[in-house]
Amino acid sequence: MNSERLFEFALGLQPPWFVDRLEFVATDSGKKQLEIHISFEKGARFTDEAGVACPVHDTQERTWQHLSFFEHPCFLHARVPRIKTSAGKVQQVQVPWARPGSGFTLLFEAFAMCLIENEMPVNKAAGLLGVYPKRLWTVFNYWIQRAFENDDQRGVEQIGIDETSSKKGHDYVTIAADLKTRRVLFATGGKDESTIGRLKEHLVSKDITPEQIQHVSIDMSPAYIAGVERHFPEAKIVFDPFHIVKLLNEAMDTVRKAERHEHQRLKGHKYTFLKNPKNLSGKQRFALAELIETYPQLGEAYRLKELFSDFWEFDDKEHGMAFLAYWCDLVKDSGIQAFKKFANTLRAHWTGIVNHIEAKISNGILEGINNKIQLAKRRARGYRNIENLINMIYFIAGKLKFDYPHYST
Repeated sequence: MNSERLFEFALGLQPPWFVDRLEFVATDSGKKQLEIHISFEKGARFTDEAGVACPVHDTQERTWQHLSFFEHPCFLHARVPRIKTSAGKVQQVQVPWARPGSGFTLLFEAFAMCLIENEMPVNKAAGLLGVYPKRLWTVFNYWIQRAFENDDQRGVEQIGIDETSSKKGHDYVTIAADLKTRRVLFATGGKDESTIGRLKEHLVSKDITPEQIQHVSIDMSPAYIAGVERHFPEAKIVFDPFHIVKLLNEAMDTVRKAERHEHQRLKGHKYTFLKNPKNLSGKQRFALAELIETYPQLGEAYRLKELFSDFWEFDDKEHGMAFLAYWCDLVKDSGIQAFKKFANTLRAHWTGIVNHIEAKISNGILEGINNKIQLAKRRARGYRNIENLINMIYFIAGKLKFDYPHYST
């Protein structure tokens, strides 16, 4: 087998395509690169969209970057035929080794996606492959959007909505996830009410009616609340338990800080009061028991905090509502201002909180997804381009199915 036939086999070429010649060419930098020239058999015909074999009208010279040959960059060159179709139009033939409009071969793009799939930042992969990052981002975004457009999302009934940012404190992105399949369905720039409208438009484009969505888990963002009520009026809002517990812990820490100003002994005990008692060490448990006896208001706040956790165990809505009302009365009697403020928040969001008893959903899945996003952001040192961030979110958390060639490492 000569070298041309060997490269035909490696490239998966089938008649009428064949490798015409190979050559090493010195570049301006003094390094050599492999040039593979591909041609087609004389008299070959190519089928049009109607399946009719059509003669070649003319050809256009094209070049694609391929995977490096050892340490040498490799490029494919071909005279790509244009045919006159059975409909009378002149149309360029699609070559089997590259997608239309790309300057890379399919195997090059598959290898690039493989590197990114193995958690290599796009900019670093671009450096390894010897291309500008922007070109590789174009490849990446193409395959993500192709898979996203073909993604079947029709079974969704429960959605979790949360936000993340491309860099600290800037350029927020709203993320919607299917809580059953545990994957991102949609992401869009911003965190205002309009993001929920764009989510609705996306779902409709996927043949999902707003009435199909039964529950939406969100934090207490007024923008998200207004957006869900407007665009998903049939869905029941469920306020994320993690967000509620966070507000309760903030109330607990406010009480601790107030006592801390007067009592130095409380220094260093923030997490003694915020941790789950099961996760405290023996020394911390002993300190906790002593502190809640020594400081009565702090002890009362801690008992209220721990008592509230019983709410999440209720399976009966009526009993859960009765418990919540009882707990709010205890807070009122305690006179602890930070807890009274938290109780007012509960009353203002009552329905969405008690809906958790029936739905039993949370945004815990989104917290896990956000951790993956933050890790990807740290590896990439942030994302200046929102489109790139959104497509990276789909890549790492959308469970998309890709149809680029499989490349095994």
